Amino acid sequence: SAHHTPHTRPLARTATLPSLQGIRTKQRNSMTSPAPADAAADDAANYDLTSLISPYLDLHMMFPLLEYIDSLISTGSVSYSSSDVAQARLKLLKPTHMVDYAMDIYREVHGENAEIPKDMENQKVEVFRELEELREGQMKLDELFRNEEVRANLVQNNQWNVKSLIAATSYGITSDTIAAYYKFAKFNFDCGDYQQGRDMLENYISLFASPPKQTKEGEDEDDDDELTGGAAAKSSPAEDEKTGNPNMYYLTSIDTTLLQVLWGKLSCEILVEDWEEASVALVAVKTAIESLASSNKLTALEALHHRTWLLHWSLFVFWNDASGKGLESMVELFTSEKYLQAVTTHAPHLLRYLTAAVLLCKRRAAKKAGSNSNAEGRRLLRDLVKVMQQCEYSDPIVEFVDKLSVKFDFEAAQSQLARCETVLSSDFFLCKQTELFMEEARVFVFENYCRIHHKIDLTTLGEKLAMDRDRAERWIVDLIRNALLDAKIDSEEGCVVMGTGSTSVYEQVMDKTRDLTARSGGLVVNLRGYVNDARREKIRKERKATEEAEAY
Repeated sequence: SAHHTPHTRPLARTATLPSLQGIRTKQRNSMTSPAPADAAADDAANYDLTSLISPYLDLHMMFPLLEYIDSLISTGSVSYSSSDVAQARLKLLKPTHMVDYAMDIYREVHGENAEIPKDMENQKVEVFRELEELREGQMKLDELFRNEEVRANLVQNNQWNVKSLIAATSYGITSDTIAAYYKFAKFNFDCGDYQQGRDMLENYISLFASPPKQTKEGEDEDDDDELTGGAAAKSSPAEDEKTGNPNMYYLTSIDTTLLQVLWGKLSCEILVEDWEEASVALVAVKTAIESLASSNKLTALEALHHRTWLLHWSLFVFWNDASGKGLESMVELFTSEKYLQAVTTHAPHLLRYLTAAVLLCKRRAAKKAGSNSNAEGRRLLRDLVKVMQQCEYSDPIVEFVDKLSVKFDFEAAQSQLARCETVLSSDFFLCKQTELFMEEARVFVFENYCRIHHKIDLTTLGEKLAMDRDRAERWIVDLIRNALLDAKIDSEEGCVVMGTGSTSVYEQVMDKTRDLTARSGGLVVNLRGYVNDARREKIRKERKATEEAEAY
């Protein structure tokens, strides 16, 4: 079912879903084989990652991707067949309960007057029967969730949990009732009612959570403690111990079953496009995975699979984050040690999104660091190049950075940049960032060109940036005004004169001491090992000498 997407063995779900394999086959065989209308459409099809991403997504997440492919087909931007996409959508719908939608797609494929197959009609009847059965089975718990007054009293008395509700026989709640409520939430999700599924899962999670106590004014006890000098905390220390993990919806513990629930909550938030709540759900799933991995409730391989799934689901969240912090968070997650391992071993195609994110946020990171010399941006690029060297993947976006940052081949970089626009505009996650990416890429070309030239002719520079001389000059003036470029324009000679680009003492110290704590810790561990080895060797020699003396 939908909420069981990445359970303890997430990749096993792909093997049990031939529809997902079907879409991959369709895209590789029938979609990419037709002769393209032009080179751009050919690039869009050849570099489409849908078939690589789909095995790591929930079935329902595939529908927005296929709808976007349909829009590309209608504009001639990609050389796919609309009937192939419709067939793929129909296969994806088969395991779900969205029977009416499946019937509409069936008519789209076979004609408006096509007779609906008997198995579809039977499935629809079965869906309605099961819907009513589950609704009846969870009714008492649903009524309790809706009764805000009773719920508030139970929360206040620390009785809002599974054990207490079952023990209080007056409510008629049993373990079967709670199980039926969870099944009903998943069933609603499979029917396409993501909002209802999200609300029900939120209620379900609350039964296993222990948030901070609320005062009458609705403030947390923690806030109240600050005002009272910590008196409240001293009076009830046990209450703090019962508070759950704030990064995991205040759950007091986590197991693989609750991890499934958190995955379901994240999928609902993504599909209702509530990106702020989706960010919270993403952190909750990540926290749960690491908690289970550290307590050996997930094997190393299972944890790696979960992280791979999370990286793919996070694309929806990070690339739709309107706060502007999404890309920075994405770079941080993708380059952290455990998740970088998932990228390099399981999903090297994610390098495209990491590369795009680094290019889009490197100047912003430099400004945040409070320096005009772009040292932070250069650090991000250095880290990106290291990742590129570990991944066996390439596309125009990755090649553009490689040609420019590693090989300094400006002609090849310009050629790849022209193809980047096509790849970006045909990518479901990157399409909204096409214009911004092209602008940042142009700045990137300019930065690298300036690194190896002290004086640059404006006419030549305009050619490199695909601009005329006057437009190139205005563009450079804007960069200088915004403190993004250490240079000046020599109007008499018609050229740009670059600054010295020297690194400040502060930046040099920061760069050299960035990993000082980790290195010092490593030295301490090594030194302790050497001392222990020496002590053991000394004891061994003394024991041997004593034994030899006694022998004589």
